[in-house]
Amino acid sequence: MSKTEIKPQSSEFAGERIAKVLARAGICSRRDAERMIAEGLVQVDGEQILSPALNVTQNQTIHVNGKLVPRAEPTRVWRYHKPAGQVTTHKDPEGRPTVFDALSKDMPRVISVGRLDYNTEGLLLLTNDGELARRLELPKTAWLRKYRVRVFGKVTQEDLLKFEDGTTIDGVKYGPVQATLDRVQRGNAWITMGLREGKNREVRRLLESIGLKVNRLIRISYGPFQLGNLEAGEVEEVNPKTLDEQLGLKPSKKPTWAKAKKRAGAKNKTSKKKAKPDANRRRDS
Repeated sequence: MSKTEIKPQSSEFAGERIAKVLARAGICSRRDAERMIAEGLVQVDGEQILSPALNVTQNQTIHVNGKLVPRAEPTRVWRYHKPAGQVTTHKDPEGRPTVFDALSKDMPRVISVGRLDYNTEGLLLLTNDGELARRLELPKTAWLRKYRVRVFGKVTQEDLLKFEDGTTIDGVKYGPVQATLDRVQRGNAWITMGLREGKNREVRRLLESIGLKVNRLIRISYGPFQLGNLEAGEVEEVNPKTLDEQLGLKPSKKPTWAKAKKRAGAKNKTSKKKAKPDANRRRDS
């Protein structure tokens, strides 16, 4: 392919920004698209581009790393019950298992809405729409994320009230957090926490600041989406009507490859067991 650089266009030009189109097609995030463009990995109509300041239309062809980018499919979202022991990246330099390695081969290419730490369990949203993932991750979206946390150490409800108006730890400011002491069980306690920022390791750092050690962390909801009865490792597509109601998206056509709940990486089977993210489920790994 030719390596002639295409000149940037004004934002008024018909079409959408190339990085947004790549994200919408589920190729990568918009930020990663901009990086790949700068590295010369993207071609439009056979010509290499080096600036993301380019609008493209549906009549143009786009290649990334020599591969044709397919037309964007209708937006789809899945709920995935991430077990502990997986990283939320497509490739891990340490060779650890990834969320995406565990997904069924029938799944289309998806990216995650945010991330969960290696040892964190629970609800992880997946989508084929990189632009949607970016929008849901933005601080201004401010969706409430709820977690159930098991900690080691002594704690009272009064101790947790210090998080209500926000706090600063090691120079990092954290917004208001709802924290409720659910029960105390020998040397452990279960706490439910709700936060809207989702900063890196926020729950762990907040609780460590009052002398508690987190030994299990489960995300049970992300905005209007709930973990519900998904077993660890199961993935289930969100009903298109629900997407329309919650996100204002037009319902996509009924998928032909997967109409029911699946366990990631397994055959088409629907588990009837209910997940109970509490102290009796299983021991920490």
